[in-house]
Amino acid sequence: MSRDEQFSGTMPVRDAHAFDIAALDAWMRDHVAGYTPGLAVAQFKGGQSNPTYKLTDGAGRAYVLRRKPPGKLLKSAHAVDREYRVMTALGRHTDVPVARTHGLCTDDGVIGTWFYVMDHVDGRIFWDAAPAGLTPEQRGAVFDAMNETIAALHRVDPAAVGLGDYGKAGNYFARQIARWSTQYRDDAQAGRIAAMDRLVEWLPDNIPPGDETRIVHGDFRIDNLIFDAEAPRIRAVLDWELSTLGHPLADFAYHCLMYRMPPQGFTGLMGQDIEALGLPSEAQYVAAYCQRTGRDPIPADEFDFYIAFNMFRLAGILHGILGRVRRGTAASAHAASQGAMCEPLAKLAWAQVERLAA
Repeated sequence: MSRDEQFSGTMPVRDAHAFDIAALDAWMRDHVAGYTPGLAVAQFKGGQSNPTYKLTDGAGRAYVLRRKPPGKLLKSAHAVDREYRVMTALGRHTDVPVARTHGLCTDDGVIGTWFYVMDHVDGRIFWDAAPAGLTPEQRGAVFDAMNETIAALHRVDPAAVGLGDYGKAGNYFARQIARWSTQYRDDAQAGRIAAMDRLVEWLPDNIPPGDETRIVHGDFRIDNLIFDAEAPRIRAVLDWELSTLGHPLADFAYHCLMYRMPPQGFTGLMGQDIEALGLPSEAQYVAAYCQRTGRDPIPADEFDFYIAFNMFRLAGILHGILGRVRRGTAASAHAASQGAMCEPLAKLAWAQVERLAA
């Protein structure tokens, strides 16, 4: 089964994520302008962390609901209120493409957990780093749109859009390494991984010099973007759960993991004929981002650290998914296969460190 078949579209709501539709219908009547009573609910197949639903009102208008999952949750995880805040601010004050938000509910009594509602954005989602069914020229245009969009995000002044307090300024790498190390160690049910243990020890002592602060998405990749159905234009950036204030090069290097990851399991580009696919090389892609953000070229050794850091961070996310699978609170039917990729990715990250050390 292809990733498109696995993750595209909707399915009936899973029993573990069902809720009182009548209660939500009442909340929508009170909080969403233009809503017509008569709610139908389906669950999106994709998404590992926060259960996501397609809502259709009595007039056929579509919305999307994102909620915290039920059950015991790790501290600071599943922050739907933060997703709502950053999307609302960017939608009001910038040209960064996001879905229009309608309301945030912090009353657990409505559907059992916090949630927010936003517009349903029509368009295409590509589930592979090199989208099938496109010409080389179209693929190149898709990559150029991604590059421009993440550069546009990193050009935003957080304070100017009311997000100056959206996270801590400075020491992003140290704080993130500490956060994911703590979450990794605290999730005993997910188990220990030797490569993760080594990364937890090595990364804090090898952070490159220099610091910057911008709004970072935290999970900027091709399958978190909705493209226009007809043109290589991004209509909405999705899944802002991991967004915060942080170092823009950490965010951009995470996006560039596609160049360093294999196609099997990680949907990367490693080993593929980049030129034949119509895609820019990693060096060309990084240079385009630097030009769009007005920065000097990034030293190769520093960029390699950013790559290793992001592999560790992604392995930490997958470790959390693995823990939710074992606790029975995972949002997606495909979460088990996602969690199983934690150890291979941690090993890949440590291999990157060994190359740097050599």
